[in-house]
This record gives sequence, structure tokens and C-alpha cells, in this order.
Amino acid sequence: MITVKNLTKRYGDYVAVDDVSFTCRPGQITGFLGPNGAGKSTTMRIIAGLTPATSGSALVGGANYRDVPNPATQIGVLLDASAQHAGRTGAEILRLSAMTMGVRRDRVDEILEMVSLTTEEAERRVRNYSLGMRQRLGIANALLGDPHILILDEPANGLDPAGIRWMRTLLRDYADRGGTVLLSSHLLHEIEIVADDIVVIGRGRIVAQGTKDELLAGAGTRVRSLDDDALATALRAAAIGVQPSPEGGLIVDAEAVEVGRAAAAIGTVLTELRPADGAQLEEMFLELTSDTQREQPNLQGVLR
Repeated sequence: MITVKNLTKRYGDYVAVDDVSFTCRPGQITGFLGPNGAGKSTTMRIIAGLTPATSGSALVGGANYRDVPNPATQIGVLLDASAQHAGRTGAEILRLSAMTMGVRRDRVDEILEMVSLTTEEAERRVRNYSLGMRQRLGIANALLGDPHILILDEPANGLDPAGIRWMRTLLRDYADRGGTVLLSSHLLHEIEIVADDIVVIGRGRIVAQGTKDELLAGAGTRVRSLDDDALATALRAAAIGVQPSPEGGLIVDAEAVEVGRAAAAIGTVLTELRPADGAQLEEMFLELTSDTQREQPNLQGVLR
């Protein structure tokens, strides 16, 4: 378990992390989300014992990371896949880590197979690795000591779709065996698929947290029909909220059965009817962090 309580980090007058509290439970994947500069990486560095907190606490397995004996055998950490010795081979990096942890040597071969790095790739120097290969090597290092807690900052960077799916399966299996996962990612759809709990941070403060189902509840129903305009008119006449979806069709503030009844009443054929889960997390994230976004386009003087 990871327990963060009233965590604060100041750099002079700047508050990077402001009274943050959350818990990551065993058997669960906790998605940690926030805009650039929101405090995610600082929080994770504090949890991993790399940055001292100004106040508050961040405990892993009930203790400060620095107080855990041989911590890599209990807590696997990947904060920056590029922070690896470029002149060594992937296999050398893992063998040195295994020696430091006191892990048996054949564990290196097991973990290389687990992260799908071939023998030829493992003997290649890291400077010649793609970003995706560095991510796999970083994940391998985090898993080498067979820890029961994983702390991963943007582990999907550089992975192709097959690699992202592999990572998703790996983390799901790890959590299902009782492991605790804290996962930061800017790939909101991946978080939506894999996370059990979600913590959203903005300007150093927690703006939302809870289970995925709790946070995404009440998003309504996505529907498409052969006549969306007529369907929207019928739904509004029934005092049901409706708005166009950016992806086409409608987002309706009602259960699917109510939408179906309204369509049947006007004889409209539905081509799609399902919970509005496709873009829920993105919509929630943008709404909760709207005042912290850097990417606010200013096109004045650009478009004429």
C-alpha cells in the first residue's frame, strides 16, 4: 500500500505539491493524472525517496522509502526511462541491479523474457535503444526484485500499440496477484482502460479522487441514429438533456432504456446505443483541470 498524507513540497515561495493526500491499495491500479507542471512527478519522487518533502508523509508499505531495507526488492520504481547508463548493455544494467539487490542471476533472463527484450537486444548498448526499448528495460529493472509495489511515471512513452497493450496486460496481472500500482500517464484512454482508482491533481492540489466508476458515473448515454436531429428534439421534449458529441451522434443525460423509448416513440432507427464511456475520462480531466491547462490556443492574428 502507498499512503500519502498532507504532503507538501515548497521551493522557496513556489508550492509544487500542496497538502496532497491519497491511498493506493493492494490489488488495485491507481491512475495519477494531471497537466504538465501539476505536481505528479514531484509527488512520485517524494514517494520514491528522491526528493524530501517540506511537510506531510508518503509511506510505502507503511514506511518511508529510505527506511525500507533493500527497497528495490519491495518497491519497483520507474521515473525516467532515459536515466540509464547509455554505454552499458541492457543485460549489464540488469545484472548490476541483480547483484546490488542480491537477486539470483537467472532472474535477469526471466525478466528479459517477461518484458520481451530479445537476447540480441539485451546485449546491445542502451545508447542504441529506441525509447520503447528503454521503457521495457526500465520496467524490467523495476520488476527485477519481484516487488509488491510499483511506481511508474509515464511508462507507456515510446511504446507502440502492441507494447501499450502488453504493458496493460502486465500491470493488470500484477495487480490481480495482489500488487499495488501507482501509474502516471498522459494517455488518458489507457488509464481509463486499466485503472481501478483515479487521482487527479492540478496546481499541486488534488482536484478529484475515487474509483473509476465513481468518478465517471453519470456520464449518460452515447447514441447515434438515422435522424439525430429528430431524436434530439424528442429527447428535449421529454425534458432529457442532450448535446452533440464531437465524435458524432449525441450524448444524452439519461439511461439507455429511456433513450430507446424516445427513439421508438418517433420511429427513429438507432445505429449505436451504449454508455458514454469512450471519452469520459478526457472530458472529466479537462473539466477538472481547465484553469491549469497550458494549451489554451490563442489564434487571434493567426486566422484571418
